Amino acid sequence: QVQLVESGGGLVQPGGSLRLSCEASGSIFRINTMGWYRQAPGKQRELVAVITSVGSTNYADSVRGRFTISRDSAKNAVYLQMNSLKPEDTAVYYCQYRGSTGSYFWGQGTQVTVSS
Repeated sequence: QVQLVESGGGLVQPGGSLRLSCEASGSIFRINTMGWYRQAPGKQRELVAVITSVGSTNYADSVRGRFTISRDSAKNAVYLQMNSLKPEDTAVYYCQYRGSTGSYFWGQGTQVTVSS
């Protein structure tokens, strides 16, 4: 089992920035992928950004150039720096851990609201 604890969500004005954090604990595989997904009301959960244990990244087209994912493997943590936020970025953001066997776990989610 892997437990994920997220933090850093909140209310921000359009154009503002937020930084999300997620720390994993439990049975952590050395080779893994961690990332962020989001779900807006009435929509399906979608990928935002992921990063592998060797630092390879992938971003949704809608956030590329505005969001940056990073990780601290020593802390089993992943971060999402979100800049130039737009109202359409409003969603619950979920951290995901995926191990080398394919098993995956979700955090509880953190709300991000972009509004003036």
